[in-house]
Amino acid sequence: MIRNIYSKWYNKFALICVAFVLFGISALAEENVEKYGIVIHGGAGTITKKAMTPEKEKMYREKLNEALEAGYKILENNGSSLDAVEKAITILEDCPLFNSGKGAVFTNNETNELDSSIMDGKTLNAGAVTGVRHIKNPISLARLVMEKSKHVMFVQDGAEAFAKSQGMSLIDAGYFRTERRLKQIQEIKKKEQETGKKISSLPLCTVGAAALDKAGNLAAGTSTGGMTNKRFGRVGDSPIIGAGTYANNKTCAISATGWGEYFIRSVATHDVSAMMEYAGLALSDAASKVIEKIGALGGFGGFIAIDKKGNVAMPFNTRGMYRGYKLNGKKAVIKMYRE
Repeated sequence: MIRNIYSKWYNKFALICVAFVLFGISALAEENVEKYGIVIHGGAGTITKKAMTPEKEKMYREKLNEALEAGYKILENNGSSLDAVEKAITILEDCPLFNSGKGAVFTNNETNELDSSIMDGKTLNAGAVTGVRHIKNPISLARLVMEKSKHVMFVQDGAEAFAKSQGMSLIDAGYFRTERRLKQIQEIKKKEQETGKKISSLPLCTVGAAALDKAGNLAAGTSTGGMTNKRFGRVGDSPIIGAGTYANNKTCAISATGWGEYFIRSVATHDVSAMMEYAGLALSDAASKVIEKIGALGGFGGFIAIDKKGNVAMPFNTRGMYRGYKLNGKKAVIKMYRE
């Protein structure tokens, strides 16, 4: 009888041991799976299903998916996170649906002034440009600043002089003009004349991307046309490292969109990374807490981010945000509304 009892307990113990071994093997296999992916945004704001026609929604989804797939293909083929981020953003910069590059909003003087930044999470090197008017893809110039100069940010004429020195062609400013954006600024200026009040339309459709490559390196970038009807050379958060863009291999890569002044005051993207590094918070918790802090100050917007383990976060406090991500071995996810 004692032998039977012993035999039963031995069998149970053996099964438990086998289970632990199998669990360990499974966990190890999961740990050894290559983790890489990309997450993008096309701006946060009043984006609702009610205000969107099926045709327009289709256009946004298709362009976001095109940018995602292009960036992901680079990662899949062992390319760098920097290359993936730059590629995804150039596609969005070339699309008049978004407020970056072609289709950028107009200043009060009816010009287009573009801002962009990019950061390498491996080296913490970064590059940025602000107020450029003749650069087709500001994100590419920001990368040149990062890789071909000892500086982080160049402004307006200086940025464009640097671009020429690096062999980048300048384009006619008329390239950025779209009738939709021109009509927008003209209507605002007309209302200003009628009411005697200054009106500034807050940023919408700024674009950004963050990626993790197979080597474990993170990168992030952001690009924008700024604020409609802006004056006096106003600069938002998009070209400012630690406000609109941040990447650190220890934590995450992150790009912001929204009311830039609040992201600057909050040092928002760096704050997310700091919460992860020093307080041990998960990406989703850190990103959500910073958006809450921005909201408490009176600001609005959102983040897209990916961490060193391939986790993604996309929090925002507006009615919608154009956003999407694609991780290794999984289908692309595109979202627009508060879901």
